[in-house]
Amino acid sequence: MFVGRDRELAALGRRWNSSRFECVVVYGRRRVGKTTLINRFLEGKPSIFFPAIESNMEGNLETLSRSIAMYRAGLGDAAGDLGNAAESAPIYRDFASALEAVFALAQRRRLAFVIDEYPYLAKADRSVSSVLQHAIDRHKDDSRLMIILCGSSMSFMERQVLGYASPLYGRRTAQIRVEPFGYADVRKFLPKYTAEEAAVAYGLTDGIPQYLRQFDDATSIRDNIRWNIIDPDCYLFEEPGNLLKQELRAPAEYNTVIQAIASGASRSNAIATASHMETSSCATYLRNLIDLGIVRKETPFGEDSPRKTIYRIEDSFFRFWYRYVPVNMPLIRSGNVDMAADRIMRSINDFMGAVFEDMCMQWLWAHNGTDDLPFLLLDAGRWWGADPRTRSQEEIDIVAAGEEPKTMLFCECKWRSVPSELRQLETLRSRSELLHPERAHYMLFSRNGFDEHVTARAAQDDAVTLVDFADM
Repeated sequence: MFVGRDRELAALGRRWNSSRFECVVVYGRRRVGKTTLINRFLEGKPSIFFPAIESNMEGNLETLSRSIAMYRAGLGDAAGDLGNAAESAPIYRDFASALEAVFALAQRRRLAFVIDEYPYLAKADRSVSSVLQHAIDRHKDDSRLMIILCGSSMSFMERQVLGYASPLYGRRTAQIRVEPFGYADVRKFLPKYTAEEAAVAYGLTDGIPQYLRQFDDATSIRDNIRWNIIDPDCYLFEEPGNLLKQELRAPAEYNTVIQAIASGASRSNAIATASHMETSSCATYLRNLIDLGIVRKETPFGEDSPRKTIYRIEDSFFRFWYRYVPVNMPLIRSGNVDMAADRIMRSINDFMGAVFEDMCMQWLWAHNGTDDLPFLLLDAGRWWGADPRTRSQEEIDIVAAGEEPKTMLFCECKWRSVPSELRQLETLRSRSELLHPERAHYMLFSRNGFDEHVTARAAQDDAVTLVDFADM
């Protein structure tokens, strides 16, 4: 089943329909569905798909040569014998020769040439990007080739392909960063689930397609946690460790940093202390985890003071795994996985609090520019800080601003089993005063609706909007 990705497919389609040379960079974290997206786009189109491998250049040239041979065979009478054509294909002596052959095939006919996991190829031979640059410069004006460079190493793609210092800088014609699914697409992925069940599944998987494929929407959330996340034999049980091993040189140290954040450390010095490492070393680990999309660096909305910077686990699957699996490992390893699943389910609503905030943010951006919002949003984020009136730390789930100075939207997001009450609105009003808005609007999001008191207040006050999860 193919779900979503309408924007990405439309972007690729526009580049294909230009009929001129195109070089599109498609990148995103592992398991996010880049290859599936590209294969969907290629359906019915002439293409050479080259999956680069973690090997030396000779091994990659063999794979590339076979990919070109299969395309050539598909053009002729041997279309039904692609396997034999690939096996008997001559091996190009170098990457430059292979590129010349590909460009020659695209002189008169539109052709897509995909290099999947481009970082593997570039690491096998550091001259690859320069060779590709020179080939593009020679042929771009008279070629109908569409090159797609795909990669999972976020830091490599952003610095070595998209970055100013890259030989390919200025050669790309488009770039597409493939993100995890939002809640709306997760609902399509798990059609048998209720809206609430799909929301929890979204939180458990972070919207990663490969993780969603492990879920069975014919069974309960509890059973999916039991059998598809915390069971020692299942795919997702080892996933955090496997991902760190694939992407990073010192997975044990990174594991320690993530565990420190999951245990409550949020500032760099606190994370370093909890991880038993120097602050400078910890900063490097944090930066690499940010590149992978696992950790997020934040400052309060409207502020950029380094003193107020905190780090949180961005990936909600990692957030779930590190919150629940280590503490339940004795039960899991001793064969009491059912007991562990029951323990997790008792606090799943607490876990969903941060997930629901993310979903509400998605809802705001999806409805931006409509009558559902009081003004056009230009920026939004979380806010936290000290209240001098009470000498306590306060938080606001979402603060958004638009074009008018000091016109702000303040949002409270509650994933609770009871209706939201008037006191939540009053608390939000009180906290909003700490940002000194000239014109304030308030929005309450609630999993289980609203009681009669806050409903009556919202009916009388145009500055208050109530959003029930059932209507989201």
